Amino acid sequence: MDLQQLQARLTQELPGEQAHRRMASSLRTGGRFTWQPNDQTRESAVLIALYPHHGEIMLPLIQRPTYAGVHSAQVALPGGRREAVDETLFATALREAREEVGIHTDAVQVLGSLSHLFVGASNHLVLPVVGLLAERPAFLPDPTEVDEVLEVAVTTLRDPSTQKETDLHVRGTDLRAPYFDVQGRIVWGATAMILSEFLWVWEEALDLR
Repeated sequence: MDLQQLQARLTQELPGEQAHRRMASSLRTGGRFTWQPNDQTRESAVLIALYPHHGEIMLPLIQRPTYAGVHSAQVALPGGRREAVDETLFATALREAREEVGIHTDAVQVLGSLSHLFVGASNHLVLPVVGLLAERPAFLPDPTEVDEVLEVAVTTLRDPSTQKETDLHVRGTDLRAPYFDVQGRIVWGATAMILSEFLWVWEEALDLR
């Protein structure tokens, strides 16, 4: 699998907010909240782990368990907050992917990163890291953090029939949200916005736009 074009594209100017807005909910676009980092904001990173499987390029998403937190039961990319042991946010993404779904750090070739995205609900500034694996990993999800690993093909995410909109009621607020329909799950919010930028860059890199 040769994704040198993608690696090269990640070194260039990124679409950032323009791509994020395509999958931004009315919570962000309605102007009721200020979506800017502050002095309490924590750094985080997630990993878009690409790998070949059955003739497709795949990536894993995780179904988070129900818990007392703002991202309870949501579908997300593997990732989490930066810890003192992490020299870089790339290291954060790799460590979290290892801890959450068992992806071995040394198996990942880091291709680059996408634009930072501020997640106001948890007050985190997230760096999406793009990595490549030579083969499908043997997933080992941590049951305290992951209910299920959802493997999705990039072609599925690009399919217009996968991209939908719905009304949601989240923490006492009604909102309208674009989302990716992945195996019947609603992938919305920051994860959908990150995937939107990834697809934008993917399509430009491989001349699919």
